[in-house]
Amino acid sequence: MALRTNLKSALRVVTQENARRAAAYLRAPGAKKLQIGGGSRRLPGWLNSDLHPSRDVLELDATRPLPFPDAAFDFVYSEHMIEHIRFEEGLRMLKEVHRVLKPGGAARVATPDLDFLAALCAPDLTPLQRDYVDWAVREFIPEAPEPHPAFVVNNFVRAWGHRFIYDAESLELAMRSAGFGSVGRRRIMESDFEELRNLENVGRLPTGYVALETLICEAVR
Repeated sequence: MALRTNLKSALRVVTQENARRAAAYLRAPGAKKLQIGGGSRRLPGWLNSDLHPSRDVLELDATRPLPFPDAAFDFVYSEHMIEHIRFEEGLRMLKEVHRVLKPGGAARVATPDLDFLAALCAPDLTPLQRDYVDWAVREFIPEAPEPHPAFVVNNFVRAWGHRFIYDAESLELAMRSAGFGSVGRRRIMESDFEELRNLENVGRLPTGYVALETLICEAVR
């Protein structure tokens, strides 16, 4: 009984701290920007959130209704997160993103590209693709007898908690199904909105690899 009571008290404290942090951010002046699933990476000026938050990051389960009022944010950004939940959960998340965006607000979603994986299986690879295959096998599939793309593709769709890998068509379809009318692909680090430029964490992998494997779509409410 004491353990259950302590757990409930701890959960109330976490919930109250989340509510306090979110309310303080939304009251402050300036554009309102929400990052979903950023891990420990904090974007300055953004309300940063993650399922397993570190210090100064909001605890948020993106598969559940977002704990924000309608039309609360100008921008929402999510990088390499949506592939970790099922398609139907991702669609619910996008519907919630649409709800919490202001009219004219924009969402940017970066996620691994299924077409990038398919291209690794082509007969002729570019030097960057070949380097990527060699690196991925060396880093993540040491049991592979040689650096063959099949090992990379099979590992990628199953590893790191991946649940659904999008191509451009399926991601655009999901965003339109969530209510967005204007959806389009963007290059890494580039956007029509200044607030959505230069956001991708390109330094987490060797040079060129994040751009190679990443699909980005932006949508306006």
